Amino acid sequence: MSGVLVVLEQRAGNWNRMSFEALAAGQQLAAALGISCSAAVVGSGIAALGTELASKRLDKVFLVEHELLGEYTSDGYVTTLEQLVKQAAPNYVIFPHTYQVRDFAPALATRFRRVLISDVVAIHAEGDGTPVFVRQLLQGKLNADYKQTAEAPAFISIQAGTFRADTVVEGAAQIETINPAIEASQIRNKPGERFRESASTVDLTVAPVIVSVGRGIGEADNIPMIEELAAALGAELAASRPICDNGWLPMERQVGSSGQTVAPKLYLAVGISGAIQHLVGMKGSKAVIAINKDENAPIFEVADFGVVGDLFEIVPALTKAVLAAKS
Repeated sequence: MSGVLVVLEQRAGNWNRMSFEALAAGQQLAAALGISCSAAVVGSGIAALGTELASKRLDKVFLVEHELLGEYTSDGYVTTLEQLVKQAAPNYVIFPHTYQVRDFAPALATRFRRVLISDVVAIHAEGDGTPVFVRQLLQGKLNADYKQTAEAPAFISIQAGTFRADTVVEGAAQIETINPAIEASQIRNKPGERFRESASTVDLTVAPVIVSVGRGIGEADNIPMIEELAAALGAELAASRPICDNGWLPMERQVGSSGQTVAPKLYLAVGISGAIQHLVGMKGSKAVIAINKDENAPIFEVADFGVVGDLFEIVPALTKAVLAAKS
């Protein structure tokens, strides 16, 4: 195989939602370069996932099965994927940038004397068609271009919200089952506690609508007003860092470079100025509505719709209008 290989992530038979964002990136990269795109899923008892994956436009689906892969371990994944990459011989190996990938992918890349180009936010091509992978530096203040000058394979992980899962192209693919040569003695580590993204009591990354509140709310006693709007819209409540730092909302509801990265259909930013650290976490939103009294607030530069005014007047009126429309 000479093309793109996307390694999707699953746990207990359920996809990590970022897997199909990585698949969208892989399909788009393959299309731009005129090469094939295949995908792989690793685990035990995952035939149903392989069948689902085979409904996408792929050259091949690798179903990597072994009883020792039922529970994730970095040793198991590195050993297994090293064998797969050597067999498939792709030019590019793409992963979703998850906690699990951060754990094993650098070691996997090292097995091939390569580095992992991690947390990629965009892919574009130079004049000669060489792909360039864009990463953000200094909490999103700078973009840096990276390209691999060594021979294949190149290892890349894709930042959440950069590519949209709903752009994955449907099709049909053949399934090839692979039973890797792996023994219990090769697995030196044991499964530990689940990664934070799985243990969190709220996963903003899957919310279709998010109402997010910033320091413009003034004080904690005003948060219930935003909660009412979120409830009326059937949305998840989120916040910028100052709100969570002050303890007004739990840290798991923070959006931004040091919080969750989200890509909802609608992101309603209330009293958020739009610091770059926050914008990094919500730039993948399909539509952004901003409410802020400062007409020069940076949030308006990324908003599809902006309302300049007092949120204490606008939010209650908006909540009332939403409830009236639903009744």
